[in-house]
Amino acid sequence: MDKDGQATGGAFPIGGARRQAPDILAIVADDRRAMVAEVCDAVRGERWAWTDWHGATERLEHAGSVGIVLADTRGVSEAQLAPVLSQLDAFARGAGQRVIVALDFEQIDLISAALATPGIELLCAPSLAEYVAALFVAGGGTGGVRDSGREAEAERLRQLHEQVARIAETLARLTGEATDLPARESGHVGEHGMSYRGGPAAAAASPIAARDIRDAIRARRMRDQHFGSGLFEDPAWDMLLDLFAAELERSQVSVSSLCIAAAVAPTTALRWIAKLTDAGLFERQPDPFDRRRAFMALSARASAAMRAYFGAVQRIGAPIA
Repeated sequence: MDKDGQATGGAFPIGGARRQAPDILAIVADDRRAMVAEVCDAVRGERWAWTDWHGATERLEHAGSVGIVLADTRGVSEAQLAPVLSQLDAFARGAGQRVIVALDFEQIDLISAALATPGIELLCAPSLAEYVAALFVAGGGTGGVRDSGREAEAERLRQLHEQVARIAETLARLTGEATDLPARESGHVGEHGMSYRGGPAAAAASPIAARDIRDAIRARRMRDQHFGSGLFEDPAWDMLLDLFAAELERSQVSVSSLCIAAAVAPTTALRWIAKLTDAGLFERQPDPFDRRRAFMALSARASAAMRAYFGAVQRIGAPIA
């Protein structure tokens, strides 16, 4: 600690409030400190402080009323990360406390295995705009955001949450668990009379083959070759297909592999994985042989719904899409 009682690192007060507990604590190496300063300035938090990774453990032990922790793990060794990640997970379990982690793609499995608490935002190689948006959505924009376009990110996250809710509702119907589902939020009108219903679930005409699911995934990726990427993004379904194929193959899927299967930017894929896990469709399964890694799998409800869906597709003779 220095003569002012600060842990390794320092404070960059906004509004001259050096000795008060900061709103935002940034854990960042010296070579990324300038970028984090720009992020916090853009969000205009009332107070923020920083520490390097050598002082992170001590600073988190005395975090006090800090509401948000920004941790930039890029370029940080596993040995340095290990003791801090468990602290970050514990911090995120606190009431109203948020954690945002910027990471490299190669760190996805390590960090996602260590940070299992809902609400932790993982940003894979984020741009400055993505960094600012995540901080704003987490509640760091107490003084307003200079770029009002960041509000669009909050709206996008709200829409993502609603999409996941609709997926969960549809899968619940397929498994017969939706007899008393609550009504949609106001503003959403369900045109049930216009929807197609395939009839009651029944046993599939033939066993569902993993090869057929993999063929469908390959066909979906071929669309991008002819129309360009981004036009057919559907990460939730792509990941459901990948996990269902893995279940049929009796294989395991790492978080990083599932991000690739989603066919979207890694940060977007991680956000969908978190939402689908919260919705009870995905399950995180720790690797019994390596605590630094976790696998993703379909929940029992999602697995039953996938089997019911493909059974219905077989009955009408339609291709898997």
